[in-house]
Amino acid sequence: MIEKLPVKIVSDNRQARYLYEILETYEAGIELTGTEVKSIRMGKVNLRDGYALIRNGEAWLSNVHISPYEISGKYFNHEPRRNRKLLLHKKEINKLIGLLEQQGLTLIPLKMYLKGHWVKISLGLGRGKKLHDKRETVKRREDQREMARAMKRF
Repeated sequence: MIEKLPVKIVSDNRQARYLYEILETYEAGIELTGTEVKSIRMGKVNLRDGYALIRNGEAWLSNVHISPYEISGKYFNHEPRRNRKLLLHKKEINKLIGLLEQQGLTLIPLKMYLKGHWVKISLGLGRGKKLHDKRETVKRREDQREMARAMKRF
């Protein structure tokens, strides 16, 4: 019987679902250094400006800020915004190459979490929303809140 590993969400990119319409999600591992892992376990990650791209048949995570680990010295630390290699299967990468080039979609980091003792990242394949789509999302969310308030009263 397979045991479920405990999942602890370290960082969530809430703005991504507002700016993009997410079509598919993928789970990937990340190639990290020791101080990066320690910093992630402390929750010092910012996914807001991050994106993923595919270069030479490899997936890379760019512009994600992982703060330097403060307990160790400056010499052994990592650079906060360096490019990090994503660990995906070759079939997934080939599928993503086709979708990204043909349909003009974007690969956005949605969540970073600890699955057991592994650091994983959830990537969303998204299409950018127009201004009217964003307004519609806000309006739908406000309507749901109003309905919840009305139901709570009765």
